[in-house]
Amino acid sequence: MPDPQTPLLSVENLSVAFRSRDGETRAVDGIDFTIGRGETLALVGESGSGKSVSALAILRLLDSAAVQTGRIVFKGRDLAALPEREMRQVRGADITMVFQEPMTSLNPLHTIERQIGEVLALHTRLTGKAAKARILELLELVGLRDAASRMGAYPHELSGGQRQRVMIAMALACEPDLLVADEPTTALDVTVQAQILALLAELRQRLGMAMLFITHDLGIVERIADRVCVMLKGKIVEAGPTAEVFRDPKHEYTRRLIASEPKGRANPVAPGAATLVEAGPLKVWFPLKSGFLRRTSGFVKAVDGVSVRVKAGETVGVVGESGSGKTTLGLAILRLVESEGPILFLGKPIDGLGTGAMRPLRRDMQVVFQDPYGSLSPRLSVADIVAEGLVVQGAVRNRAERRAVVAKALHDVGLDPSTMDRYPHEFSGGQRQRIAIARAIVLGPKFVVLDEPTSALDRSVQAQIVTLLRDLQRERGLAYLFISHDLKVVRALANHVVVMQNGRVVEEGPAETIFEAPRTDYTRTLFKAAFALDSDAPAELEPA
Repeated sequence: MPDPQTPLLSVENLSVAFRSRDGETRAVDGIDFTIGRGETLALVGESGSGKSVSALAILRLLDSAAVQTGRIVFKGRDLAALPEREMRQVRGADITMVFQEPMTSLNPLHTIERQIGEVLALHTRLTGKAAKARILELLELVGLRDAASRMGAYPHELSGGQRQRVMIAMALACEPDLLVADEPTTALDVTVQAQILALLAELRQRLGMAMLFITHDLGIVERIADRVCVMLKGKIVEAGPTAEVFRDPKHEYTRRLIASEPKGRANPVAPGAATLVEAGPLKVWFPLKSGFLRRTSGFVKAVDGVSVRVKAGETVGVVGESGSGKTTLGLAILRLVESEGPILFLGKPIDGLGTGAMRPLRRDMQVVFQDPYGSLSPRLSVADIVAEGLVVQGAVRNRAERRAVVAKALHDVGLDPSTMDRYPHEFSGGQRQRIAIARAIVLGPKFVVLDEPTSALDRSVQAQIVTLLRDLQRERGLAYLFISHDLKVVRALANHVVVMQNGRVVEEGPAETIFEAPRTDYTRTLFKAAFALDSDAPAELEPA
């Protein structure tokens, strides 16, 4: 019988350094913390502070370039000294992890059912009908709509939030003692985010499960964590009970994190501003295949009769739950997915143009995708990634000019230009998102679709990026279609808001009107869930 006073996990003097051509870079520098049985500890800090590296070190998932020292004692055993064969038994059964970027964590060649079933077969010997019933139970537990029909889906057929829910279901499959959650709600809309947090809290109580919760969202920390450790440059600079740290933060960095959030309001749109984009009514229907011959048995109506207009210098915010069609709408306007309906860009129809005819227009219309790791080539350096559009469009004359333009773009999004010769895997999730933004703005476009551009960023960097986007818009007359589940960011950026549900617009209007007096129950539910995350009162939510 384990001693309830003995910590479930004890991390002692953990350090992690990465070898490179330039020597060693220390990512984690001698940190100590413990997690009790049934307790939730939050690790918070800016991107690159060492939070995720610490979590990977616990599970010994760091690559060969990492030098790891220190002790990691779990249930009386030092994981750092375990043979790899025994460590594989610990992973997935005793300790599981939900990663930050689900698209890169799920196998694109296997169905959802097969991937969760693999975990069950490996650790519980559950197969056949019993495994299928358990998989369905897990998917319903995490709020996946139409779970039975989605079991045969592949990751690319799910939205970002739906993929994250699958990852959480997979992590909970074996009812672990410790769940390591690395930004588990980053890709989720606010209603499902609140539901997942409530679910994790319920599972913790029912199963006695402990959690190591890694996040940049301090509203979540305040709601879910018993204790918090604040990390800065690989060190823990402050630790203690969550309520105490938030009430009386001792370290200047902690005070800055708590005070940081997107501020201000959208730039005003100039009177008589020209319309850059006018689309709709648009339809994007994806066929559902079934049977041996894979005949079409129905359609997923991702976008079903939606119209959008964006003026020069204007930000149109598109909000709604995961799977509501927000991202598909943006891709359709950019002609990156097939759609039905008129699309005018700069007053000219583009809905009938082929790939070659669209290429010159790409200079004026850009996109920042939701998943920066999936959209950045791992084989190209940051300099090559950001400069790719410059080369394709013939926008620079030589290598020196190209590097100068890339350096300016990186500086504008808060990255050190001297890092341009590194590769995406050498950056944190938030830093990779900034690289994606730099790639979008480097050509000086007129219209940018921003698909969750701040979802991977900590709160202080969110505020910086919001300010940056407003500044760029004011200086260059940029128009944005801003897709987000973070309503605070939308409020700070958007002039006009479109609320989507199940592929349709349920409400739209000036941002201030929508935020101050939403007309529909669905919009009120979204807002209530978003602002409940910053209070002690849970939101009253309808099932996802």
